[in-house]
Amino acid sequence: MPSRFTKMHGIGNDFVIVDWREDAPRTPNAARVATLADRHTGIGFDQLISIEPARDPSCAYYYGIWNADGTPSGQCGNGVRCVAAWLYRDGAIERDADVRLESPSGPVTVRVIDEGRVVVDMGEPDFTPSAIPLDRPAHAIHTLVIDGEDVSFGAVSMGNPHAVVFVDDVNDPRVDTLGPLLTSHPAFPQGANVGFAQRLGPDRIRLRVHERGSGWTRACGTGACAAAAVAQSLGLAAPIVGVELPGGTLTIEWHGPGHTLWMTGPAAFVFEGEV
Repeated sequence: MPSRFTKMHGIGNDFVIVDWREDAPRTPNAARVATLADRHTGIGFDQLISIEPARDPSCAYYYGIWNADGTPSGQCGNGVRCVAAWLYRDGAIERDADVRLESPSGPVTVRVIDEGRVVVDMGEPDFTPSAIPLDRPAHAIHTLVIDGEDVSFGAVSMGNPHAVVFVDDVNDPRVDTLGPLLTSHPAFPQGANVGFAQRLGPDRIRLRVHERGSGWTRACGTGACAAAAVAQSLGLAAPIVGVELPGGTLTIEWHGPGHTLWMTGPAAFVFEGEV
């Protein structure tokens, strides 16, 4: 039976959105997701996102997330902005109203501030190794030997696991090798999204992200949040930071422990389709 979908993106991080609000909860077949994600023979996307009835009665809707290889994901910062924009266009939520949505890793609050721009309360960054999860003791900076080289990084959960490596230049060819190796390192039992961050000043970071299950992406919302949080925890960033990714810039605001982190950025519609 044909299924309708909406193709969307947040600064180049692209998604297929499916409306399952009238369906029973389900989990898509991983092989089918991977087939549809193929950019040559399928639709092409970084993640598949479903919009479903909320499990938590305090939330308006639930959204599920699956990576391009069919594996589930706990959170997606660019994706939740697209979910909010989709619900706004559908008439399900209003502009300038705080709406609580349920993700696989817990509730988030969204606010559509104009036709294509959304603010998201991403929760408080969690540096606890067991929450990431990271099989290492708690430290501000961790070091692993990867491909014969000591690699230092900060680690944080933004509802999914992140490692943030500060580099002099995100275009250094060594980054292309280190990304996949750190993503799949045994120290991260569930894998990791790895961000390579180049500090341009206290309020600017340039970032490239290798995502578990999707590879190199043009943008990663939770990766931008992680980079800003790790930078601020190390005294390298101001409370409000512009994070420049290959697909565009996100604004991240975090005032430290005890506060939630806010992300602001665009959400764009590409096309509607049937598969």
